[in-house]
Amino acid sequence: MTSNKKLGLTTRILIGMGLGITVGMFFNLLTDSGQNPLALDLGVFTFSVKEFFVDGIFNIGGQIFVSSLKMLVVPMVFVSLVCGTCSLNDTSKLGRLGGKAVGLYLLTTAIAITTAITLALIVSPGVGANLTADVNFTAKEAPSLAQVFIDMFPTNPIDAMAKGNMLQVIVFALLFGIALALSGTTGERLNTLFSDLNVVIMKLVTILMNLAPYGVFCLMAKLFTTIGLGIIIKLSLYFGLVLAVLFIHALVVYPVLLKMLTGLNPAIFLKKMKDATLFAFSTSSSNATMPVTLETATKKLGVKNSIASFTVPLGATINMDGTAIMQGVATVFIAQAFNVDLTVSDYLMVILTATLASIGTAGVPGVGLIMLAMVLQQVGLPVEGIALIIGVDRLLDMTRTAVNVTGDCMVSCIVGKSEKEFDANVFNNPAAGTEAESVDFHHLHGSSEKA
Repeated sequence: MTSNKKLGLTTRILIGMGLGITVGMFFNLLTDSGQNPLALDLGVFTFSVKEFFVDGIFNIGGQIFVSSLKMLVVPMVFVSLVCGTCSLNDTSKLGRLGGKAVGLYLLTTAIAITTAITLALIVSPGVGANLTADVNFTAKEAPSLAQVFIDMFPTNPIDAMAKGNMLQVIVFALLFGIALALSGTTGERLNTLFSDLNVVIMKLVTILMNLAPYGVFCLMAKLFTTIGLGIIIKLSLYFGLVLAVLFIHALVVYPVLLKMLTGLNPAIFLKKMKDATLFAFSTSSSNATMPVTLETATKKLGVKNSIASFTVPLGATINMDGTAIMQGVATVFIAQAFNVDLTVSDYLMVILTATLASIGTAGVPGVGLIMLAMVLQQVGLPVEGIALIIGVDRLLDMTRTAVNVTGDCMVSCIVGKSEKEFDANVFNNPAAGTEAESVDFHHLHGSSEKA
C-alpha cells in the first residue's frame, strides 16, 4: 500500500499497461512459429503455461475488471441523471442541453470524417493493392433512424436497465427526475436518497480505479499475446494513417474547439484527461469507461453534475468521432484497393451518411463495422473489403475509444460553460479530484465523503 501512495494513479496504470504489453509480446513471440515451447507433457495431460496464463489468469482478470466497470454504468447513469435533472430550476433547460450536446457531437463527427477523407486522399493508403472481392464479411443490419427514435422510449425500464440500453435508461431517468422535481416534499426526500446513492456509487468508481493497474495489465497481456503483429506490418500505411488522424483530432481539433468556444486552457484539459483516456484505451469501450469519464468531468474538469450527467452518457452512446475517422480512411483505402473511383459527390455522401449514422446506429453491437458497411453500400463499394482491415481494427478501436471519451468531456465543458454550470476553479486546480482517487482499505470508516 505504501507504494500506491508514492505513485499516482496514472503512473500505476501506465506501469500496468507497459508490463502487460511486454508480457503479451513475450508469449506472442514464443508461439509465433506455430509451436508451443511452454507446453509440459506430464503424461496424463499436457500442461500449457501459455494457456494457463493467457486463457486463464489474464483472461479472467481482464474480463472481471471490464465487467466490474460495466456493472456500475446503469446505476451510475440512472442515479446521476435523476440527481442532475431534479436539480434543474427550469425543465425546459433540457431542450437547450440536448440541442447543444447533439449539435456539438454531430459537428465534431463531421469534422472527423472530413479530415480523415482529406488526408486519406493525399496519402493514398490503398493505391497499388489491386485487390478483388474474394473475401467475405457479413455486417449486421442497422435499424432506421425512425426506429431508433421509437426505441428510445422503453416499454419496460427495468428490462432496459438489465439489457444496458443506454438511450432508454437516459430517457427514463430524465422523466423520473422531472417527476421528482415536481413532487414537492416527497420528491425532496427521494432526492436526498438519490444524492446519497450518487456519492456511494462514485466511491465504488474510486475503488475500481485503484484496482485498474491490475485489470489493465491483464487486458494488455491477453491482447498482445493474441494480436497478429504481421498483419499490422502489411497494413502499416492504413494503420498509421488512421492513428495519425485520431491524434490530430484529439490533440488539435478538440483543443481548438475548446479554446474557441470557452476560452479554457486546452493543455490543462488534456492533462486532466489522462486517466479517463487510459481507461478507454485499455477497455476499448466508452460505456465501460463511463464511470471514470463522469468522475473526470465533474471532479477534475469542474462541469456540474446537472450537465455532465446528461452529456457524458449521451456522448458515450452517440459520439462516434473515432469511428468516423476509421470510416473515412477505410472508405478511401477500400476504394483504392479495389480500383474504384469515387466522385466528390460520393465523398460528400460518405460524410453525410456517417455523420447521421452516428445517431442512427447508437447502441447497436459492433456499431463501427455496421456504420462502415452502411457507408460502403451507399457509394457502391464492396462490403467484403471490411474483412481486409479487421485484423488491425482491435488496436485502432482502443485508440478510437480514447478519442471518443476525450470528445465527451470536451463537449461537456463547452455545454457546462455556456449554461454557467461550470466551476473554473476546479478546472484550473491541478490537484482537483486527485484526493478522491485513493482509498484507505485499512480504515473503512475513516474516510467519509461529503455529498
